[in-house]
Amino acid sequence: MSTVPTSTVKDGLYESPTSVVPPPPPPPRAPSGPFSPLVNIYDRLAQWKQSLDLPSPGTVENLQKEVKTTHLTNFAFDGARADLAKTLSGNPLFQVTHSFSLGSQTAPSSYNFGAIFANQNTTMQGGVDHDGGVNARFNQSWSQNNVTKVQAQFSSQAGHNMVQLEQDYQGRDFSLNAKAINPWPTDLTGIYLGSYLQSVTQNLALGFETLCQRPSPDISEYTTSYLAKWTSNEKNWIATAHMQPGGIVQASYWQKLGEKVEVAADLHLIATPTRRDAIATLGAKYDLRLSTFRAQLDSTGKVSAFLEQRFTPAFAFLLSGEIDHFKNAAKVGVGVMIESSTLTPEEMGLPPQQL
Repeated sequence: MSTVPTSTVKDGLYESPTSVVPPPPPPPRAPSGPFSPLVNIYDRLAQWKQSLDLPSPGTVENLQKEVKTTHLTNFAFDGARADLAKTLSGNPLFQVTHSFSLGSQTAPSSYNFGAIFANQNTTMQGGVDHDGGVNARFNQSWSQNNVTKVQAQFSSQAGHNMVQLEQDYQGRDFSLNAKAINPWPTDLTGIYLGSYLQSVTQNLALGFETLCQRPSPDISEYTTSYLAKWTSNEKNWIATAHMQPGGIVQASYWQKLGEKVEVAADLHLIATPTRRDAIATLGAKYDLRLSTFRAQLDSTGKVSAFLEQRFTPAFAFLLSGEIDHFKNAAKVGVGVMIESSTLTPEEMGLPPQQL
């Protein structure tokens, strides 16, 4: 709406034209109709929820992320291992890897060739082993909070083929995740999972995860587990609980004792009518200047340790060991990680070399 300039004469003097300020717009009308009470309640709840300024709880998949990076579950190995990687491009990232494993007591000797391509929104990773098995992973980020993930594994052995479709969305104070494992579109058989995690206070997040198994079109099995996550104000310790049906509970605790020291504890409790068992695990991680040392002890009598020593940014030596006191058994693993690149130090983000 445009303003209309006006001029006035006051005390015989001419005043310059001024602008007439329009009246403010009327307030928005309240919604009308049969659903207006529900709309008003939703708006009030949304405003109240936004006023709380709740933090993001993270994803259900990463509920125990800190514990897993402290313990040896994803790092321990036995026998000999060698990982050779070569970076061919930095932006976008393109890298090829050669992985060798032999002499293991629990797995046969193997070779795997892999490649990874990644840019700001897309990540593609794949590999093939000496038996012809193929694995692939594809991640597409549509926005900062919305990611589509696809995983696939194909093998000549029956029962080892798998395709997983996943959609992950992280809101301001909640996270949603949906998975489908080996879905068949005609009869909707497969395994389906859905999870929701919501921050209810600045420190506490609650959620659930529902699993649906459809081995055949006329059989459907549903189970729901409940999740809880408590984070301290300083973010230096996190406690989680995962309660599954049938009397299965998994609880964990992680704490950062210092800049270079972290400890974590995990308890897996089974209290079903036919089985009662519990396994407790305690671990610690030390981050030194050029090395990382992990140690772990559990209630089954196993003592484990893992050392990653980097002599240069492109060469690392790995040492893994485990002693089972109850079974009087031991496992030892040694490995190396070698990285090379065709990029210059400036392209890799390193300071230029002095001549």
